[in-house]
Amino acid sequence: MRAEAEMTFNAEEAYAAHGRVLFSFALNALGDRVEAEDCVQETFIRAWRSRERYSSSRGSVRTWLFAIARNLVIDALRSRARRPEPSDAGKIEWASEPVTEDLLIVERLALYESLATLTFEHRQVIAAVQLLGGSYQDLSEQTGVPVATLRTRMYYGLRSMRTALGSSGAR
Repeated sequence: MRAEAEMTFNAEEAYAAHGRVLFSFALNALGDRVEAEDCVQETFIRAWRSRERYSSSRGSVRTWLFAIARNLVIDALRSRARRPEPSDAGKIEWASEPVTEDLLIVERLALYESLATLTFEHRQVIAAVQLLGGSYQDLSEQTGVPVATLRTRMYYGLRSMRTALGSSGAR
């Protein structure tokens, strides 16, 4: 039984296939490179330790790894919220509302997860225009892609995100 589980989950292949996108997800959620690296490392450690419980019939390796990473990110953000920073009174007040904060964390993670599922082209236009406030014209000049194509990518990227968020139960 154990050999079968090892054949189902290959950590080296999983890291090669999903390590970067997991790191991007963790970095976007945590905002700290070192914490994101720790999160990805711990994700693969936990996956390796519980590889016997992984079953490809219940979902893909990617989905399983994202579930582990999401839980680790939530734990890290909760831990960070419990550590008051004396220089920032706003954080101390904000941390006193754990239900609201937990909801915001989960919604933010759902957004990052849906963004991580997009192709590079869709993610690029959404990040440049929606998140960074750039214009289609500027992005077109930088990439050499026509504005109409960028608008189409935006439409389909946002539609994919809405679908992903709708199926995950997020708002």
